[in-house]
Amino acid sequence: MSDAFTMPVSVHWSDIALRLALTVLVGIAIGYDRSEQGKAAGMRTTLLVCLAASVAMIEVNLLLPMAGRGSDSFVMNDLMRLPLGILTGMGFIGGGAILRRDDIVTGVTTAATLWLVTVVGLCLGGGQLGLGLAAAALGLIALTVLKWVEDRLRQEHRASLAIDLAPDGPGENEIRRRLAEAGLTVASFRLIVDRGGQQSRLMFDLRQHRRQGETAPPALVAALAREPGILRIEWQSKR
Repeated sequence: MSDAFTMPVSVHWSDIALRLALTVLVGIAIGYDRSEQGKAAGMRTTLLVCLAASVAMIEVNLLLPMAGRGSDSFVMNDLMRLPLGILTGMGFIGGGAILRRDDIVTGVTTAATLWLVTVVGLCLGGGQLGLGLAAAALGLIALTVLKWVEDRLRQEHRASLAIDLAPDGPGENEIRRRLAEAGLTVASFRLIVDRGGQQSRLMFDLRQHRRQGETAPPALVAALAREPGILRIEWQSKR
């Protein structure tokens, strides 16, 4: 059995079996997290990417004995082109996993996960088993433990608030005061008044700090909707 931390010139089927087995275990372990989160690139995609990278490095390892040719040889083997090509192709797959809807960008973590399993597969296929397993373990920590931490952090989110007011409704300063008391910061503001002066619309672009899972409008929105003189109120979260 070859040393787990080096890339031997000759590789036996027992080495190949061990590398492929570890590749499958790592691909399934990391892909399980993506499948559990309901991502498009789930367990099967992650496993296939990791396996492809590993097989590419095993092929490089098998070709190593033929790499040392003389300068006058008809064929010169540059074995690093294969893993470099794998990494280049991975960029296109990762780019396809990133989606943008309006101001919301999704799939960045999934693309980074596919990039990670590609590098892990290259390590395992090349025989650097210790390095590959360590990278896989750190990747799992980032996907699980740090996900738990992120869900509990209060992050800045943007929202828009539109209020249609009757002439006897609360004024702009009063609404600004109540927004500040609710922890909402006004980023920009617009006032639209109809020609008859019977109705005005206040439009606020707001910033607030809340946890990622909190999607419901603030209690202030419902309270304002019950205020006399407020004809209509609209709340829209942007992130």
